Amino acid sequence: MRVCCLTSLDELTPYADDWDRLAAGVPFRGWTWLSHWWRHYGPQNKAEALRSRLATLCVFDDDALIGIAPWHLECSALCGRVLRPLGSGEVCSDYLGILCHPAREETVVESLADYLVKDAFDNKPDAIRWDLLDLDGIDAEDRAVPAFVDHLAASGCSVHRRSGMNCWRIEMPVDWASYLASFGKKRRRDMRRLEETLLDADHVVLHRVERIEELSEAMDILVDLHQRRRRSLGEVGCFASARFLAFYRDVVPDLFRRGQLHFYWLEIDGKPAAAEFQLVGNGVLYEYQSGIDPEAMEHRPGNLINTAILRDAIAGGYRAFDFLRGDEPYKARFGAQPRPSVEFRVAPHRPVAQLRHNLWLAGNNVKQWVKRGMRAGIRD
Repeated sequence: MRVCCLTSLDELTPYADDWDRLAAGVPFRGWTWLSHWWRHYGPQNKAEALRSRLATLCVFDDDALIGIAPWHLECSALCGRVLRPLGSGEVCSDYLGILCHPAREETVVESLADYLVKDAFDNKPDAIRWDLLDLDGIDAEDRAVPAFVDHLAASGCSVHRRSGMNCWRIEMPVDWASYLASFGKKRRRDMRRLEETLLDADHVVLHRVERIEELSEAMDILVDLHQRRRRSLGEVGCFASARFLAFYRDVVPDLFRRGQLHFYWLEIDGKPAAAEFQLVGNGVLYEYQSGIDPEAMEHRPGNLINTAILRDAIAGGYRAFDFLRGDEPYKARFGAQPRPSVEFRVAPHRPVAQLRHNLWLAGNNVKQWVKRGMRAGIRD
């Protein structure tokens, strides 16, 4: 058993098929999503290269790749050398984790923990001399990451665990009638009205991208609708970020070609009113990004397109529809249930790393105390 730290996409590309096999159909863990993320969010110049580098740990049994920790290393004066997952930050990837086959889980996490504990104190040029491991986007039902963190804690590392944002998921019924039957009378009536609106072909038209040549128009529509809606709410919108926009322009066509993405837009009276795309993997649709026309809100375009897509998903035999992170009320109204996530901060047992960790804990405790005080004041 050996662990190697690979520091470039060129080194990792030969393992792309193995990477996807270990990702087990979760698109945010897949090679396409994460390699595109690194191309856009990794260092773009020499100055950035001094502060950030790829640091993906690969576990081999002889020549067979059996586990991957898809990470990168960032350096800052405040936190020191921080290991973070690929896909983190403003892209908001969910269901991240350690990639491995369940049957090899214990071997992989133990090997990774032993490697990290050794490298935290190693002065060799190729060592990952880290001060903090910062993991988010971890499903609370994930087994590998908590087991890995437990190994680090047993080796003397300090561990802080806290709840992250919920994802929201609908476990799909066998047919649309069963889905409607899961709601109360009032909600069923509302859903049927949405269906009736969707059937009015003279008023509402749903487009699903079927060919790569249609994708560019759909992508432009989504960017326009998303940005106009966010600006109407006094926000900048995610596509205001040049890196996010470039990532979107590159990764979406690649995922579509691989059959890992669905893209829809809805027209009302001949004008685009809503658009969204979902990532696809292992029988699950993940609603990643959407946009609606702020001038068409009286038509409820978001509810219309969600209703149409859920009907398609049930008819297509998908086992689940995931709205991803965020506690927006509409998700529960469509029958989704919360899936908790967790975040981990791990510091090695080195004086400077421990000092930084303790200072962060103190600051976090103050923030929580202030929040509790504010909530109590609001109740009073």
